[in-house]
Amino acid sequence: MTPLPTHLLAVSAPPTGLSEVLSSINDFLWGRWLLIVLLLGTGIVLTVRLRGLQLRKLGPALRFALFQRDGGGEADSAAGDISHYQALTTALAATVGVGNIVGVATAIHLGGPGALFWMWVSALFGMAAKYSESFLAVRFRTTDARGQQSGGPQYYLRHAIPGWPGRFLSIFFACAAVLASFGIGCMTQSNAVAAQLQRSFGLDPWVVGLVLALTVGAVLLGGIKAIGKVTAGFVPMMIVFYVTGCLYILLANASGVLPALGEVFTGAFTGSGAVGGFVGSTFVMALQYGAARGLFSNESGMGSAAIAAAAAKTHHPARQGLVSMTQTFIDTIIVVSCTGLVILSTGTWKTSSDPGTMTGDAFSHGLPGSWGHYIVSIAIVFLASSTILGWAYYGERCVVRLVGVRGIMAYRVVFTAVVFVGTVTELTDVWTFSDIANGLMIIPNLLGLLILSGLIARETKAYLEQDPYLRRRGDEFSSVPGQAAVDAAPAAR
Repeated sequence: MTPLPTHLLAVSAPPTGLSEVLSSINDFLWGRWLLIVLLLGTGIVLTVRLRGLQLRKLGPALRFALFQRDGGGEADSAAGDISHYQALTTALAATVGVGNIVGVATAIHLGGPGALFWMWVSALFGMAAKYSESFLAVRFRTTDARGQQSGGPQYYLRHAIPGWPGRFLSIFFACAAVLASFGIGCMTQSNAVAAQLQRSFGLDPWVVGLVLALTVGAVLLGGIKAIGKVTAGFVPMMIVFYVTGCLYILLANASGVLPALGEVFTGAFTGSGAVGGFVGSTFVMALQYGAARGLFSNESGMGSAAIAAAAAKTHHPARQGLVSMTQTFIDTIIVVSCTGLVILSTGTWKTSSDPGTMTGDAFSHGLPGSWGHYIVSIAIVFLASSTILGWAYYGERCVVRLVGVRGIMAYRVVFTAVVFVGTVTELTDVWTFSDIANGLMIIPNLLGLLILSGLIARETKAYLEQDPYLRRRGDEFSSVPGQAAVDAAPAAR
């Protein structure tokens, strides 16, 4: 899960020196008129070209992703390293995390209740982007020197866009993703885990760091198959645990749910005031913070989840694209909505001045006894830990693209060490630097999606004409379109 950029937080220290430079770059990338507009604009273009695929096929996609675990007969015969369900949960592991709990509160704190509406809008168009990047990841995946599937923007930009522009965009994305994996995917997450355990249970960050690093290192040694097995059982359990707590509070405060929804829809267009960082939130602020929060939450358009999708066993890229699309729905429409409605229906958004504790305050207010904060603490710890595993895989696959499989072990060792460093270090510029790396990942990926949108639309249409409800067996289809040409290209080293 990618937390909100530092410039979206309510309070920040005045930047000096390097901090000032990084902050200026970050503000330029994540201001109102660059990446947010580009992300939403690309989602709209893809939605039009795919004829509203995310709405037309959401039902069949959810059934196929969550209940048809054999992938329509693909698990045994299709190319890939993990099942489509494990690919989904690996991607969910990297997205559902701290931001779904704290980030929602920050968006409402700064943008008012209407920010939640724009989170939903960003998710709607983000589903088209998530489908498209996952489609391309499978369509242009290749096999590395160890026999594992490698795919994502670092490959489809190279293979699908001819000449030096494709190679440049591919390498640019891979470098940015490796940098982001150490920041947003590692140090900031382990730091959040250590801080939460120290605050709630008094645990020493050094002890937390050592245990967390050893656990992550052990899982990483098993590669994507080990990560897939862990996330397949772990991530759904934690999501259900957290959402169940939210639903209990919403039922207990049922009289406040409809008024909360009213505030959401009214505030989306009138900018009803946020009580936090800025008094009197405007419509533009509701849109900015809501859209930014939604895009950070589900990472649609960032290209990261496509790396996990490329490892899935599937006979056709459209199938995994539809499965991956449900990740955005689960992350934002379900988890983010639950958090937002709990904050609004309990009224804590009006009384809590610190977005970092707002969700915990809402749980303490809505649940009996004094253990609401502990539920939030446990959720943050486990969801942040799963994020570390997901991003470790993303970074590893990008290292393979840059230097070949010989770089895998070195990356795993360094990544594990950085997990520990994050727990015992005060993070300052790391947050801003990580936000910049995320923004730099998005730019080449979105350019690729726009350039290749015609190919995505044509091949998706052809597939859905054969299997509109995802009920045919996977082995009834021919091999992945164009895969022979990709396999003939130089393999990942």
